[in-house]
Amino acid sequence: MRGLYAIVDVRTLAARAIDPLKFAAAVLLARPAALQLRAKDLPPREVLALLRALAPMCRGAHVPLVANDRADLASFAGCDMVHVGQEDMGIDLVRRLSPRLGVGVSTHTPEQLALALASRPTYVAYGPVYPTQSKERPDPVVGIAALRAAHAMAAAEGVPLVAIGGVTLERAAELSGACDAAAVISALLPARGGDLAEVAARARALHAALSGEPVSAKATA
Repeated sequence: MRGLYAIVDVRTLAARAIDPLKFAAAVLLARPAALQLRAKDLPPREVLALLRALAPMCRGAHVPLVANDRADLASFAGCDMVHVGQEDMGIDLVRRLSPRLGVGVSTHTPEQLALALASRPTYVAYGPVYPTQSKERPDPVVGIAALRAAHAMAAAEGVPLVAIGGVTLERAAELSGACDAAAVISALLPARGGDLAEVAARARALHAALSGEPVSAKATA
């Protein structure tokens, strides 16, 4: 896993009247490392419908689809992975219930990270690296130095690490060598209404920058 870990956050998109499936289609043009659906406010039936719509889109783009929190919905929809937080279902239980699913887990301290790594997740997330507005009660900011230390811990176990919290294109260079991928919500949003061409350009620029590739003028236009 390397580059942009794109998050389709339904609440954020609804506030801008952006259709989540159209947004996802624009992001997938960048072929990100993964695409996660985050829909905490929707009833399970609607989340499942969105995941089932996203699954063929992601398969067509050869991008892993990740469900947030719900291993059952991830399994029903044919997702590749489920992402869990510290207060969600544990990695071992997810594996017992859905053996074929990959599992990613959010961590915020070295102790949480060590415990997660002991369960051999598909990937770990660590942060928030920078201040973020995507959560109502964010964990304390960890900073770049702590991220680098976390990345070294994860790399020693052969587990990819995803930086989370406040990641932007301007900060991508600072993340070089400190993570394998970085999760992005707000920095993918268009500055003007629902301009999906701008979403695609932002996704391409972020994926290139976070992958360590040159960012073309076309990608950032």
